[in-house]
Amino acid sequence: MEGVSIALSYTTPPSFFIPKSVNSVLFNPTPRTPLRFSRPSPPPPLSLSSHCCCFCNLSTQLSPFHFSSPNGSKALLATPEAGVSTETSEWAMQDFYTLRKEVETISERVEEIRTSAGLKQLEKTRADLEEASGDSTLWDDRAKAQQTLQALTDVKDKIKLLNDFKSQVEDAETIVNLTEEMDSVDTGLFEEAAGIIKELRKALDRFELTQLLSSPYDKEGCVITITAGAGGTDAQDWADMLLRMYVRWGEKQRFKTKVVEKSMGEEAGIKSATVEIEGRYAYGYLSGEKGTHRIVRQSPFNSKGLRQTSFSGIEIMPILPEESVDVEIPEEDLEITFCRAGGKGGQNVNKVETAVRITHIPTGVSLRCTEQRSQLANKIKALSRLKAKLLVIAEEQRATEFRQIKGDIVKAEWGQQIRNYVFHPYKLVKDVRTGHETSDIASVMDGDLDPFIKAYLKYKYSNSMSQEV
Repeated sequence: MEGVSIALSYTTPPSFFIPKSVNSVLFNPTPRTPLRFSRPSPPPPLSLSSHCCCFCNLSTQLSPFHFSSPNGSKALLATPEAGVSTETSEWAMQDFYTLRKEVETISERVEEIRTSAGLKQLEKTRADLEEASGDSTLWDDRAKAQQTLQALTDVKDKIKLLNDFKSQVEDAETIVNLTEEMDSVDTGLFEEAAGIIKELRKALDRFELTQLLSSPYDKEGCVITITAGAGGTDAQDWADMLLRMYVRWGEKQRFKTKVVEKSMGEEAGIKSATVEIEGRYAYGYLSGEKGTHRIVRQSPFNSKGLRQTSFSGIEIMPILPEESVDVEIPEEDLEITFCRAGGKGGQNVNKVETAVRITHIPTGVSLRCTEQRSQLANKIKALSRLKAKLLVIAEEQRATEFRQIKGDIVKAEWGQQIRNYVFHPYKLVKDVRTGHETSDIASVMDGDLDPFIKAYLKYKYSNSMSQEV
């Protein structure tokens, strides 16, 4: 455009003159007429047609600039055309059609879940429990009253969740219908509907996972015990990596996560650690994580950088309320020892024997508690965890010999692993039981365990169904 305006401004060709003083130097002193140089006449100027450009508001696309010369030839400059906006509109409509298909699929899925969950039966159960909770003799039996109220709360939460699914999918359908009536795609409404579908899909996945949990303790929180196995310093460092992985998982689930005990290694990592995760269905989700976890990587503690295989053991048990742990253990079956707690600072640390270790002699199950400041508090907590552990063993294992009942406690060494984490020479995380695998090992170590948890729960459910048949 700048060149065109310059060309149009030249109505007469400019002239250039050389002064006489310069002529006298360059030529003979004989008087001569000064040399006169002129620019060649430019080609005929281009005429800007009256319809070449239209200045309008910012929301309107500029049409292409057309320039014409007197001989009738035309030139088209590269400017935004109306066809670009049409193509963008077509893309937006394609995205809308995809969203409409997703809304239809999610709607069908919600109806299937509501039907399979037995919504009508749940409403009937809620009415019965509300009637029972209003009975004047309810609190004559305190344990039964708490059980009734807890059941009522669970049923109400489940009904509310199913109704929320229905309302969310109806909101997405309303946006789709409104867009169809407008015959145009509104960006704000489109993003809102896409966000609803994304969050609803995650909620449906979580609900389906909870339907796979059938153990009476699956709704409780859990205690994770991590122990370094074979592999020396590498195993201790691997145990520390697993500790971070489970803490990150708990944080992503918005559970209350607390490291209650940690025994540091001599060089690096940890020898053992205990983590409490308080949240609904925490034990049900992580119950499949117990076992031996194997890592293969180039050892950072080896001067030659050789590949090293290390192991760490994971043990999971539920956090049960004290009133629900109705287990009587004879005193003669318990071996209770006291020792001084390790750690940094504190008046009782390394001075008073506040740490408690309780061993169940018939089974060999042993628990240690050092998190409380008094010996009595540690003893109560350790005894409660021991009872929960014995309940889990009795619930999960149905063998006749007690040596088989204790089968979930295995050595953290070769041949016992449930999952392999390969960092070198390639990257792969694979569950030995379910066959589920991924190459995104960084996300797994950052707490993205949901695909493995879901695969294990499905595997466990299919095994239980096949055994019943």
